[in-house]
Amino acid sequence: MFRKIIHIDMDAFYASVEQRDFPEYRGKPIIVGGSPEGRGGVVATASYEARKFGVRSAMPSKRAVELCPLAIFIKPRFDAYRAVSEQIREIFSRYTDLIEPLSLDEAFLDVTTDKAGIGSAIQIAEAIRKAISDELQLTASAGVSINKFVAKIASDINKPNGMAFIGPSKISTFMESLSVEKFFGVGRVTADKMKTLGLHTGADLKKLSESELISHFGKTGGFFYRIVRGIDERPVEPHRVTKSVGVEDTFPFDLVNQEDMEAELTKLSTTLHHRLVKHELKGRTITLKIRYADFRRITRSLSFETLQDEQAILFRTARELLAETLPTEKGIRLLGITVSNFTLQTYTGNSQDPTQLKLDI
Repeated sequence: MFRKIIHIDMDAFYASVEQRDFPEYRGKPIIVGGSPEGRGGVVATASYEARKFGVRSAMPSKRAVELCPLAIFIKPRFDAYRAVSEQIREIFSRYTDLIEPLSLDEAFLDVTTDKAGIGSAIQIAEAIRKAISDELQLTASAGVSINKFVAKIASDINKPNGMAFIGPSKISTFMESLSVEKFFGVGRVTADKMKTLGLHTGADLKKLSESELISHFGKTGGFFYRIVRGIDERPVEPHRVTKSVGVEDTFPFDLVNQEDMEAELTKLSTTLHHRLVKHELKGRTITLKIRYADFRRITRSLSFETLQDEQAILFRTARELLAETLPTEKGIRLLGITVSNFTLQTYTGNSQDPTQLKLDI
């Protein structure tokens, strides 16, 4: 028996909430997060009017201004977004208790057995989208399939305000047609490596044996082997614990100037701050990851007595950890910042859990 999995993804969530709550923003290119002067920070979300100009999430403000000079920059209102997210989850709960939130604006639902006795995952997805539209005046896109991977990819096919169903008989063809960038675990660096090997689509990946993929990509190669065949047995887990949240970037050239390194840390810490707030997480341990031009990799960490998520603290800590490694004879090719340890440890060794940890990022 196949599972019935739905992936719901809100459309330009932060920006859509702003346009709903403030009519003067409707139909205009708005950017949530960042700076209109392009002096730092990154885009948290852009409205579809701004996306037409090429503005994307996590893009540096400076680049966003270049692409869309008339964009309206708005300071995020995370309390408002959290409140709307709770309303969305209440709608989900009318149909199933198997809900795995990925962030404030997206979640997996297992409706193999649904509360309303509807039986059709497609009908449930449409009912959820209609309720979100009617009750919250927002739009959502949905993907429906037999596993999480395919459902998540499907939800992006007809965005915004659309739905796609990929049934068992169509999964093989669907996976073969995907570009390698669409696969989990394939970032820019891995995608470039794949393309140098002549691997551009799922069909190309499927030509390689599992051992060949593992030889090229390590343990992740085994995942690629299974997923390109539509095999994803991960269950929807309502209370899955997040162990860490991080961001990193690989640069097209080696960083040798400390000022350039700190500029990149500003971008990374801002993105990480938005991600932590979005996922309602704070952590005690901040880790800096460095990869040098010769591919040597090191990490440096610092732990606090209290939970942290503030951008200023993330940046300052990463800068201090970086300073401990300088000067260096090698240029830096990658920088990353991670926050972990999402519990408060008491002196008796017990754990207090002040944050509800249920996201897998």
